[in-house]
Amino acid sequence: YILVEPAVPGNIGAAARAIKTMGFSDLRLINPCDHLSEEARMLAHGSNEILENAKVYPTLTKALKGIDLAVATTAKRRQARVDYLPVKDLPGFLDNKGKSILSAGMVFGREESGLSNDEIRICDIVSSVPLARPYPSLNLGQAVMIFAYTLSGYALQAELPGTLKIKDQEGFRAMMDKAKRILTEMEFTNNPALYNRLLERLASLGEDDVHLVHSLLKRFED
Repeated sequence: YILVEPAVPGNIGAAARAIKTMGFSDLRLINPCDHLSEEARMLAHGSNEILENAKVYPTLTKALKGIDLAVATTAKRRQARVDYLPVKDLPGFLDNKGKSILSAGMVFGREESGLSNDEIRICDIVSSVPLARPYPSLNLGQAVMIFAYTLSGYALQAELPGTLKIKDQEGFRAMMDKAKRILTEMEFTNNPALYNRLLERLASLGEDDVHLVHSLLKRFED
């Protein structure tokens, strides 16, 4: 669980409590406020070790290092993406990835402004919690709890969601990195809308299709 520039210590504490309650322990923070303050510890309520072991990073890109699939969370639609996955469909989406991914990161934005368009583009997919009304929206702690509860079954697994090691070059992350290199070489980046849409559709592929795309991309690399 990755929080981008959280500004309220209590929200970090509430998030720590939420993920521990649902069986998770990995909390990553990007340029946070004082996440070890008395306010944060009070809201963590028995989850202080989550706060103390939280890793702090200067950028989202660095925080995502070692994570196969990055899931941006947002309360409203942004120009950065077309497809938005409801949180209830996230477990099925991850299951469909099979052994092509071994880790996933849930990325949450700032309390006031959420994630920027650039940060959303860094992630592979976007997920949201459908609300009956746009306001009042969920606060950060509530949003983390909903995602952690929805994904709590994965907390019991050593790896998410695959349980067997795969060769790095055959996985989802490798496919996306290869696709970005090839699309850049073919100058698709000159059309950002098309480039981002192609990556968005590739990110939705299941395990079998990931292997097929690897075979296709290999032809371009040879």
